[in-house]
Amino acid sequence: MLDLIIKNGSCFIDGKIKEQDIAVKNGKILKIGKISEESKEVYDAKNLLVLPGCIDTQTHFREPGSTDTEDLNSGSRAAIAGGITAVFEMPNTNPPTSNIKEFQRKLDLARNRMYCNYAFYFGATADNAEDLANLKKLEGCCGIKLFAGSSTGNLLVADEKDIEKVFKNSSKVVAVHSEDEEILNINKKLIKNGDVHSHPIWRSVECAMSSTRRIVRIAEKYNKKAHVLHITTKEEIDFLSQHKGNITFEITPQHLTIYAPDCYNKLGTYAQMNPPIRDKSHYDRLWYAVKNNLNDTIGSDHAPHLKKNKEKEYPNSPSGMPGVQTLMPVMLDHVNSGKLSISQLISFVCENPVKIFGIKNKGFIKEKYDADFTIVNMSKKITIKNENIESKCKWSPFNNVELKGTPVATIIAGKIKMKEGKILGEPEGNPLIFN
Repeated sequence: MLDLIIKNGSCFIDGKIKEQDIAVKNGKILKIGKISEESKEVYDAKNLLVLPGCIDTQTHFREPGSTDTEDLNSGSRAAIAGGITAVFEMPNTNPPTSNIKEFQRKLDLARNRMYCNYAFYFGATADNAEDLANLKKLEGCCGIKLFAGSSTGNLLVADEKDIEKVFKNSSKVVAVHSEDEEILNINKKLIKNGDVHSHPIWRSVECAMSSTRRIVRIAEKYNKKAHVLHITTKEEIDFLSQHKGNITFEITPQHLTIYAPDCYNKLGTYAQMNPPIRDKSHYDRLWYAVKNNLNDTIGSDHAPHLKKNKEKEYPNSPSGMPGVQTLMPVMLDHVNSGKLSISQLISFVCENPVKIFGIKNKGFIKEKYDADFTIVNMSKKITIKNENIESKCKWSPFNNVELKGTPVATIIAGKIKMKEGKILGEPEGNPLIFN
């Protein structure tokens, strides 16, 4: 007796859309093709697209520390509501996840509380090089997170010799928040109180570019892998496209959907994030990167804050916006409008995360692989509403935006965890396993 059959779906297999049934047993894909066996459950995916489980490789779920804003449970609910089957979660919590004890604590906090599968970043500091050298076998560890410029939290490694130390000792991919702390400090005089339009002037193109140049130089010097997060400038796109190999990079859905000055006129401090939303010339170059497969991943940088804090006068307003629940609807809408193909999106949110970080048995619909699926209705229209956001922050920069194409089911280890927007069952997510 099978546990689940996904019937009549258009399945994304080996880079092509194929009409196939999928049989699931004990959390694994048992068989792909014509299935005649009996099953406890059947999901009819007629007129739907069956994708491998989608992975969001950049989220902040705020636990421990700011659990009034988000926690591992609520963040994981937002993930499966948006068709995301696994997340990488960030270490800039309070206290930060920057030693083995705090890392273990996070795994303990996640157990039986997260709906999606998960892995955690280990936070780099100026003096934890020894720990960074011994992460190869650490359960549930996706990589090392390095803040080269200050953002939310107090995990900052700004000094070049300390950044060198992190890379020299790294035993995993180093994911980098790439802004130059020295330039951030010099530019502080450009901040205009009460004017969020000054955010991208303070956190300038030069600030991003200077840091990214340094990161690439150091990573190449030590022959280590660097994954540069949330790229925002045309200069970085052109530079990074010349440095592939050990260097990979991410773009967020928000940097592909809104641009300055419109976003600040409309959203005010709700559009504030680090690095910032920039003008249309940068937005256009980010899309050039996506169209030409220059970037490697699309991650949401889900970074929720409560409305009462976001509404403080700039620059006292915190940077960041929620996004794990809207990543797939926003990007599927872009697929529908012809800006990228479905196979490109799959490479950014399924295949490349698996290749870059070495995730085991995920990212592809293959026999013996884990039975994680994101099932999508490409013709269904939805309107994002703040009240439907599962995150504790209860808002989205895309509030009242109509999108075409949305996940209608999230299946993890062969169990349907979200169907038509409803969250089902208990939180049974597990730590991801790495090769």
